[in-house]
Amino acid sequence: MTKSSAVLFILIFSLIFKLEELRAALVLVVLLIAGGLFMFTYKSTQFNVEGFALVLAASFIGGIRWTLTQMLLQKAELGLQNPIDTMFHLQPLMFLGLFPLFAVFEGLHLSTSEKIFRFQDTGLLLRVLGSLFLGGILAFGLGFSEFLLVSRTSSLTLSIAGIFKEVCTLLLAAHLLGDHITLVNWLGFALCLSGISLHVALKVLHSRGSSGSKPLKSLGSSPDMELLLRTSQQEDEDNEEE
Repeated sequence: MTKSSAVLFILIFSLIFKLEELRAALVLVVLLIAGGLFMFTYKSTQFNVEGFALVLAASFIGGIRWTLTQMLLQKAELGLQNPIDTMFHLQPLMFLGLFPLFAVFEGLHLSTSEKIFRFQDTGLLLRVLGSLFLGGILAFGLGFSEFLLVSRTSSLTLSIAGIFKEVCTLLLAAHLLGDHITLVNWLGFALCLSGISLHVALKVLHSRGSSGSKPLKSLGSSPDMELLLRTSQQEDEDNEEE
């Protein structure tokens, strides 16, 4: 429920860094999605202050992270529009940040595990390494698609796509694991889908509007067109001189 505030933080930082314009439709989309996700995950549970603070801080930092990522990807001077370039520069830093935590919490258990370093069954070792390799490929594809989506659209669109994934996960949990969904949860699901649908509709309308004006702009900025205009102007001047 607290994690649903992530989209609000992304909107706030997008407005602060002037990546998005403050529009009533945009605020309505974010409120529908955040409120709907809150209601969809609403249930009676025990409140833990430490857990609440950690999740809220993660949402806050996530908002800063993806907003700054959008600024890096969409700034032409940096030359990081290609997601591969971005991953090449960011992934080593992410590895250095995570490795100390891995060493503290999982290093001893991994080093004494019979599945890798103390293996006795070669087939088991190959299956474990194959699973790690497959997980690495999927993680690379996920990171690539996230950076590509942010470079072409915005961090807010990425957050909304992530919320759609969470909604699908919760529906699968209800279907496969038998989680009970109340009327409030279904109302939240409807609100969340309404906000996502409104965002998609606004993006489609915006893309149609920009594509309608793009041919005129590209026509004027085409090198062939500029050369043709210059040639015609030169001919007119020659005719006037004669």
